[in-house]
Amino acid sequence: MTNPLLAPSDLPFGIAPFAEISDADFAPAVEAALAEARAAVAAIAGNPEPPTFANTVEALEQADEALGRVLGVFYTLAGTDANEARNALQREFSPKLAAYGSEVTMNPALFARIEALWETRDGLGLTPEQARVLMLTRRGFVRAGAQLEGEDRDRLKAVKERLAVLGTAFTQNLLKDEASWSMPLSEGSMAALPDFVADAARAAGAERGEGGPVVTLSRSLVVPFLQFSPDRELRRLAYEAWVARGAGGGETDNRAIAAETLSLREERARLLGYGNFAAYKLETEMAKTPASVRGLLMQVWAPAKAAADADAAVLEAMLHADGFPGRLEPWDWRYYAEKRRKAEHDLDEAELKPYLQLDRMIEAAFACANRLFGLEFSPVDVGLHHPDARAWEVVRDGRHVALFVGDYYARASKRSGAWCSAMRSQRKLGGEQRPIVLNVCNFAKPSEGAPALLSYDDARTLFHEFGHALHQMLSDVTYESISGTSVARDFVELPSQLYEHWLEVPEVLSEFATHAKTGEAMPDDLRERLLGARTFDMGFQTVEYLASALVDLAFHDGPAPADPMQKQAEVLEGIGMPRAIGMRHATPHFAHVFAGDGYSSGYYSYMWSEVMDADAFAAFEEAGGAFDAETARRLEETILSVGGSEEAEALYTRFRGRMPGPEALLRGRGLAA
Repeated sequence: MTNPLLAPSDLPFGIAPFAEISDADFAPAVEAALAEARAAVAAIAGNPEPPTFANTVEALEQADEALGRVLGVFYTLAGTDANEARNALQREFSPKLAAYGSEVTMNPALFARIEALWETRDGLGLTPEQARVLMLTRRGFVRAGAQLEGEDRDRLKAVKERLAVLGTAFTQNLLKDEASWSMPLSEGSMAALPDFVADAARAAGAERGEGGPVVTLSRSLVVPFLQFSPDRELRRLAYEAWVARGAGGGETDNRAIAAETLSLREERARLLGYGNFAAYKLETEMAKTPASVRGLLMQVWAPAKAAADADAAVLEAMLHADGFPGRLEPWDWRYYAEKRRKAEHDLDEAELKPYLQLDRMIEAAFACANRLFGLEFSPVDVGLHHPDARAWEVVRDGRHVALFVGDYYARASKRSGAWCSAMRSQRKLGGEQRPIVLNVCNFAKPSEGAPALLSYDDARTLFHEFGHALHQMLSDVTYESISGTSVARDFVELPSQLYEHWLEVPEVLSEFATHAKTGEAMPDDLRERLLGARTFDMGFQTVEYLASALVDLAFHDGPAPADPMQKQAEVLEGIGMPRAIGMRHATPHFAHVFAGDGYSSGYYSYMWSEVMDADAFAAFEEAGGAFDAETARRLEETILSVGGSEEAEALYTRFRGRMPGPEALLRGRGLAA
């Protein structure tokens, strides 16, 4: 039988034939696709014709097309619906793929052709996009070790393979810890919870076959439980399990993996001639240097910590008033902050949540994209990777733009967090290819027949990931290597964080925030209270984020720590971390940093992009409103459609006329002096 993964799909929109694919198909498909890619690379490197952009760079862009198609399917399934077979395959594939990458970038004949093109680039008659792709291709080869020789070359190859193994192990350990823990809830405990939390606990128990309601370590369930459970001991148990992920001892403990990862990253950077990993990693980002990153983070830290300290005093007084002497603990913060929000802003999550239905928030995200960019979304029935997933065709002016897939519910087989990925990216080389874009979230799944209700933070997450999706869907470049979100890491969060602002537009909430039972629109006074409380508890939110970003930077800006947990403690002590606030991501479950290189030394990038997103939304407001057509057109033409075809700073300056300072960020967070 023909392996269903190897031939291009003939299904509608080119969606993979998920129904025909078994886990047994992946290993032979990857082997066949790797062999095809190796043969293509060998043909490019050994081409007797003089190097041209077409026979070298463009040929390289297309060399591993089959491999990309197979892996697009595999990583979709491995991330959203893991099982033992897929976990084993991921452990098998990661070092093989790292080895293949090193074979390509360390191929002397291939690099010689690229170098020859680079040296004669001014006379090649390249378009600006081609010149950019040539520069990025050569830079990628150099930063991957193409200029190394002998033992250094061999050692770097081994380091990269080992890092790939460690990243996979870190991710799988975290998933196992999250899937293996649950806390049963008694009827008495359930009676004290709002309906939406109790409903989510029942659904989680049913999904896991527990025979009753449970709290799990899914953020969309454990955070509401910490907000609303009056049982301080149960809050403590849930919180301590949540923050202990990856640090429980035994085979799923990630602490040794983190230490080895940091050591190998430092060695990798030094082999390539850099003083430390942060210097290597940041060279290609907007920030450029660790000093500029630290400067921004510390500029925000001081007002954020002051706000958090002031809030802690208020919350501790509330704790004492409830008859609990002693200090405010991390498992107390969310509970008393929620009570305080209710008291000071007359805003109760239990009152708010019925107005934030998942389906209506999806409609809202689509409607904003329609008004801004003319996109239309129609549900389509195609076979997808999981029964919970759903798909929409995206069209503009009668032309197909993309297939958009949403996979929104938490499950034990899905890794935590939220993300956007392209099962297939946009490109024009070799024929127009439109993208298949996937948004993955981990919202609490409701009981059968009940509507899925979101917190406001969940709704913001939905808009955030859809902002990434727009960056992919509106991409309009020739080369896949610079398509969509293939931009600097501290620029990639701009479209996503910018799109969050449309959730706060009053007319969007008025139309789409409708009550799950009555269908009535959110009352004006509730909407005003919601928007009026936007910066409530912002000291806490900013401090927990900044702590993680500063620890990440410290891990990589200097010698690798032998004991990352000790280093983490030293950083937190040095900045005066409030004791009742935990890091958003402590080291043993800091998947952004240790599941792969993506956000390593780069977790700061959310805040770097936030400097721009606050300023970018101000461009709409200055032009006459959130849906100003000319500003939307300029945003698409200068940022959303052009991928990585130019330096990020040049793209933003073309959109806004200048680069911003952090003032708008501080104002937006309510932290300005």
